[in-house]
Amino acid sequence: MTEVEPNRTQERPPHLRRHAGQAVVPVFFISDSTGISAETLGNALLIQFPDVHFERKLFPFVSTLEEARRVVGVLDAAAEGPVTPLAFSTLASIELRDVLRRTTCPLIDFFDRHLPQVESVLGREAMHVAARLHGLGDVKRYNHRMSAIEYAIEHDDGQSLRALDKADVILLGPSRCGKTPTSMYLALQHGLFVANYPLVEDDFDSTDLPVPVRAYRRRCFGVVTTAERLSQVRQQRRPNSRYASPEQCAHELRLAEALMRAHHVPSTSSANKSVEEIATIIMQTIHHRSRQ
Repeated sequence: MTEVEPNRTQERPPHLRRHAGQAVVPVFFISDSTGISAETLGNALLIQFPDVHFERKLFPFVSTLEEARRVVGVLDAAAEGPVTPLAFSTLASIELRDVLRRTTCPLIDFFDRHLPQVESVLGREAMHVAARLHGLGDVKRYNHRMSAIEYAIEHDDGQSLRALDKADVILLGPSRCGKTPTSMYLALQHGLFVANYPLVEDDFDSTDLPVPVRAYRRRCFGVVTTAERLSQVRQQRRPNSRYASPEQCAHELRLAEALMRAHHVPSTSSANKSVEEIATIIMQTIHHRSRQ
């Protein structure tokens, strides 16, 4: 491990050094579709620089040469500014990528960097067709995801107990622990049928799991958080109420966690995790169970 000598400032690129502590780096995401992939891949790199402030701008659905030239104009204008910008691209079209390469802005082209290696490994040439990842693509898979989203909406917050036997996952936890965004993400990104069942005080009168989900214990997964975080979230919904008090939050979390341990229901805390991280943990648990 490289050590930094005390009382010395690490060297930074000139454009950052001039604005030490205040530099805002313009970042652009360019895509021929929704931009989800460009943002996800780019942000996965940017998150490694927590002390740098970024100003992000998305250019989705870039599908013509004229639109690509317009983007280049914006990038070139930014490159003339006091802070060097950065651009990430997932354009699939060779023609559009050729236009984008003319920019003076530093450009990270995910297709240009990685597609040739994939072509080499597979021994065939890629189609270079735009908008295949988040477009309709496989219609059967798309329709399945739409059905999963409808199921998640119907079964959000215990609104419906119909067809729980169809659930791939049943999320358990006190109200406002992050179950709803997790269930929607799992439905949209992975096509999972997810039911969201909130644990309330009546559920803690028994040492058993709530009756509606008791038969589906192996499909249950707990989502909890910290009492402090839960109180903050509930305060936004019901300010200065017993429901939002730190004592009530701590009480519900303590009983919920005890219930999950007693019935061997796996769980995770949403306090310091993103929805993507929670979803990945759930997916790993499902995969592990399927192999047992």
